[in-house]
Amino acid sequence: MSSSEDFDDLIATDLAARETAHQLRKRRILTPLSATRVLCDGRELINFASNNYLGLTHHPRIFAAGRSALEQAGSGSGAAGLITGHSTFHDSAERALANWKGTQSAILMPSGYQANLAAVQTLAAIGEKVGGVRFLIDKLAHASLIDAARATGAEMRIFPHNHLAKLDRLLGGSSPNQMQVVLTESIFSMDGDAADLAGLAELRRRFGFVLLLDEAHGSGVYGEGGAGYAAEMGLGDAVDVSVVTLSKALGCAGGAICASANFCSAVLNYGRAFIYSTSVSPVTAATAAEAVRVMADEPELRERVRLLARWVRSELPLMGYENMPAGDSPIIPVIVGSEEAALAESARLLEAGLLVPAVRPPTVPRGASRLRVTVSAAHSDDEVRRLLEELRRGKASR
Repeated sequence: MSSSEDFDDLIATDLAARETAHQLRKRRILTPLSATRVLCDGRELINFASNNYLGLTHHPRIFAAGRSALEQAGSGSGAAGLITGHSTFHDSAERALANWKGTQSAILMPSGYQANLAAVQTLAAIGEKVGGVRFLIDKLAHASLIDAARATGAEMRIFPHNHLAKLDRLLGGSSPNQMQVVLTESIFSMDGDAADLAGLAELRRRFGFVLLLDEAHGSGVYGEGGAGYAAEMGLGDAVDVSVVTLSKALGCAGGAICASANFCSAVLNYGRAFIYSTSVSPVTAATAAEAVRVMADEPELRERVRLLARWVRSELPLMGYENMPAGDSPIIPVIVGSEEAALAESARLLEAGLLVPAVRPPTVPRGASRLRVTVSAAHSDDEVRRLLEELRRGKASR
């Protein structure tokens, strides 16, 4: 490669190939108007693309907590948490998150991705002290878990989605001196189905592995106070490390690692994604803590989003949509097949005033491109009814 122009041409050729394959990703500029409405190119759209499951992004108590923190502590933390970036707001938020999750401690992180990265880095460092570590990862686990495990250079195996018989065999053939770590989600981000936590808990009892559970999409929606899917199943004690994303049901930004006091202390020493990152702003810390309190005070939000999810999930098979996962998570995959078909249907819905994204390979398998519908407690019955009518119309036209 002889010049920067050659390099840019190489990129342009690659992007053109992605566009031809209907896999090119682009951003659009949106202006939030409410928890369920956005402005796009001068048009108001009903938003069925957000992970704002409880509508907390626009809750008045969250606004008030953020304003107060901004006035008291400013807009940014100014440094990493081990320097000067750990304020009373951060400490209070971590205590609230730990209490919410039923753990001894918690560590705030700038994102859920970085929370998974720091947690896995810490697990790898601890594993090296005892003869090495092997990561066993559900095939549909979030990219951040897979990326984090790969980046450690440790041994890793990916087992078929929720295929605990395969995981059983992998654990049975493990080295006796090697720490085994299972990485999975509680509610999976693309299919909206749940991990077999009861089965994992039984395997953990038999084999003694470490379980990291990414509760990004389970937190806020399940369990008393929204504590998560493990809490709802009564299996919190089977989880060694719980990772939560604050940007979904909590309506804020960032992430957190919730675990024992010792593990969280280890993150401060081995989690490079924590050590070398500036802390979240005091505003984020304050709003996250308030979101935990709102979820405890307003269980009707949790009940509402699950009611809407059950409604939509029950209607789609009647229209002819297949492969609807069991459960009532607010993530609802509407499988349409090809990348081109998913993009066309998403564009049609946009014209009808509905923002519903098309998800394509490599995020999902080839031939399983879909509309990823998400519902919020803030959606009205009329908004959901409108979504169902348009999905029915789209199915009838194909």
